[in-house]
Amino acid sequence: MARSLKKGPYVDERLLARLKERKQGDKSVLKTWSRRATITPEMVGFIFGVHNGKEFVAVPVTEEMVGHKLGEFSMTTKFSRHGGRMQKEIEQKTSEGPVASPTAGEKKTL
Repeated sequence: MARSLKKGPYVDERLLARLKERKQGDKSVLKTWSRRATITPEMVGFIFGVHNGKEFVAVPVTEEMVGHKLGEFSMTTKFSRHGGRMQKEIEQKTSEGPVASPTAGEKKTL
């Protein structure tokens, strides 16, 4: 646990103040740079635009997200697949589909 229990979860005060100005269920995006702010039950139902270093990623907050940080739902890096030429060959083989096995009447030649 990164923060001690006696301090409690970190929530950006300015973010909560802006949140109280809005009505529950408002579908407009609330932009924020505070990736370290913990999601509280008051935030459920709102859509946050969390900055990932380049752009704002829309994060609709649900009940399952309470207790997590806003930054967990806005990835800062783009995932590119692993591997090079070998991985590409493997993907091509799997995309071709299953290879038909020879029937009992046919002989297998090498």
